[in-house]
Order: sequence, then C-alpha cells, then structure tokens
Amino acid sequence: MELKVVEKSKKKLVFDLIGADHTFSNALKKELWNDKSIKISAYNIEHPLIGVPRFIVETDDKDPEKALLDAVKRLQKKNEQFLEGAKKIRI
Repeated sequence: MELKVVEKSKKKLVFDLIGADHTFSNALKKELWNDKSIKISAYNIEHPLIGVPRFIVETDDKDPEKALLDAVKRLQKKNEQFLEGAKKIRI
C-alpha cells in the first residue's frame, strides 16, 4: 500500500491509500474513531472497480499524522494478538 498526501494542515489530513480496498479502509476508519481527538474519520472510493480510497482525518487538537500512526499501531497490535490466538488452534 502507498499513502499519497493530498492535503495537510494543522488539524486535517487528506490522503489516498493506493492498493487498499474497503476491508482495510473500514478497519482503519473504525480504529481512528477510537481516538478521542478525532472529529472526522471517513473515506470514499469514487469507482468500485478502479477507485482508490481517499481518507479525511480531522482532529480537534492532535496532529492528524500522529493520530493516523497511533491508529495503525493499534491495528498492528490487534493483528498480532489475533495471529497468536490463531496459532493456538489445532485443526
């Protein structure tokens, strides 16, 4: 995946997430909402077959890049926990 910044200000970050689909985009959007400083966390894919998710992240006081990195770290931790739980399953 590649992150291409479209717009950046003190409290707002707009970026395209090239190589992502609804699955990852929904997880990221939802994880961003777990941060109390988030005012807006949304994305849109203009065309379902060839579109790229465009995210809008807006905060009240936190640097939006920091909020994004924090959300990604939390997702990474959740994935690691899931992987450890899945390794314990014997089929």
